[in-house]
Amino acid sequence: MGNTWITRAETRADIPVIREITLAAFGREHEADIVDKLRADETAWIEGLSLVVAESAADGAAVLGHVLLTRGAIGDTPALCLGPVSVRPELQRGGVGSAVVRAALAAAAARGERYVVLVGHPEYYPRFGFTRASAYGIRLSVEAPDEAVMALALDEAHPLPGGMIRWPAAFGI
Repeated sequence: MGNTWITRAETRADIPVIREITLAAFGREHEADIVDKLRADETAWIEGLSLVVAESAADGAAVLGHVLLTRGAIGDTPALCLGPVSVRPELQRGGVGSAVVRAALAAAAARGERYVVLVGHPEYYPRFGFTRASAYGIRLSVEAPDEAVMALALDEAHPLPGGMIRWPAAFGI
């Protein structure tokens, strides 16, 4: 099945499936509600940076996973906030999440975005180049394990700036 996966920007038809996958992946409504609120937030939403992994390019092909990049900042410097990442539970640990995260980071870099921040599993995200944000003077306004707050410079010519992460309002941070 892995040979037929494609990554693409979400479509309107994907929205209910993305919610279903997010509910199943997290086992609660919180993250699915965040995705819906981000989609409705004109200051956070960036068209084309909500990506899915689907079985194939065919219309109606099953969506397997989803990732979202939205507008935030590090201090006064524009940055993207990654998350949530959702994969159908039966497909977790099979490469779907990695495929959609890599596609999202490539899409962001192609748009000229420079920085991405997240709060997530410290064992998972370093494979994409994320490192501990505190090493760059990047801080979070709420309590979180230091190793879970991570950042990535998409362009080596532009090192990560320091400062407080400003998340979209939907995250409640």
